[in-house]
Amino acid sequence: MRARELGIRIGELASGPEDAITDVDGVRVGHSTIVRGDGPLVAGEGPVRTGVTVVCPRAGLARDEPVFAGAHTFNGNGEMTGLEWIREAGTLSSPVAITNTHSVGVVHDALVKAEMEARAGEEDYWTLPVAAETYDGTLNDVNGQHITANHVLEALASASTGPVEEGSVGGGTGMICHEFKGGIGTASRRISETDGGWTVGALVQANYGQRRMLRVDGVPVGRILDTERIPSPYENEETPPAGTGSIIVVLATDAPLLPIQCDRLAKRAAIGLGRMGGGLDDGSGDIFLAFATGNRGLPPDGLPETPATVPVQTVTNEYISPLFYAAAEATEAAILNALLAAGDMRGRDGITAYGLTPELLLGALEEARR
Repeated sequence: MRARELGIRIGELASGPEDAITDVDGVRVGHSTIVRGDGPLVAGEGPVRTGVTVVCPRAGLARDEPVFAGAHTFNGNGEMTGLEWIREAGTLSSPVAITNTHSVGVVHDALVKAEMEARAGEEDYWTLPVAAETYDGTLNDVNGQHITANHVLEALASASTGPVEEGSVGGGTGMICHEFKGGIGTASRRISETDGGWTVGALVQANYGQRRMLRVDGVPVGRILDTERIPSPYENEETPPAGTGSIIVVLATDAPLLPIQCDRLAKRAAIGLGRMGGGLDDGSGDIFLAFATGNRGLPPDGLPETPATVPVQTVTNEYISPLFYAAAEATEAAILNALLAAGDMRGRDGITAYGLTPELLLGALEEARR
């Protein structure tokens, strides 16, 4: 059950029909999930709790019609490939894939393979795909590197519009958030017609945070649902990491933003993260990417006769603030949706990450407001 179905309203703006990043027209999401084995960790064998999630920015190949994009690194203890060219050129021309820390390389290579297969026969070809990560080694045999190119191709083949599967799925399969089970979450916000009528969608891979810091709609529920009531997956480790993990945020909008405006939009994901109680730990890789589909007809790289100019539109500064509010709210709601969807998961060595159930959350909200 998701936040809006529980009557929890995050922020002031309305959500889109699916309350998902796919409310931005043309955006597609796909997953490939691996859950295999139980018991003690045997490196290279399992147990396996991992996967890959892809976000495709256009209905077709992004390379055929790039989108303007920007990024923000709130804390750099993590990885997202392809950012240097996005910062330099301001365009995104590949899907965005999210996986575990030790599978970035194979996912990156698989994205290249997928593009090569889609462009068989073309002599000159290059791509700098975007592959991001968070660490799932508490539950998963992360050193076993169980992700293969076929898993990435499976995620790409399954990418679709409409409702997005959340929680312990795809890249989020083995993730932990605020010492509950974390994973993939999504949400969207639509601004008023007076302000432009545009939509901002967020997809997160949430794998960060300490229990005591968790807040929902401003309420410190983590202090109520402490680790004595709901055990932490870290309590059996000799040196439990303080604020372990990371978060990847992908923002999409149909507003006609320029690259520098996408940079600005990406920064506002930090507001949503902070409202949930994250963004404060040195060990967390908090990396945000934003892309805007509102400008059509951007020429792909490598055209034999690239036009000297193309017409583009841009949102004026007087109208951009509502998009910032939407980005912050969508990020906050997406994290909460990830927590609510994840459920319990037992991983390697019997370590269990318990889910934040609707009953637990509603009870904590009621207790905190008495």
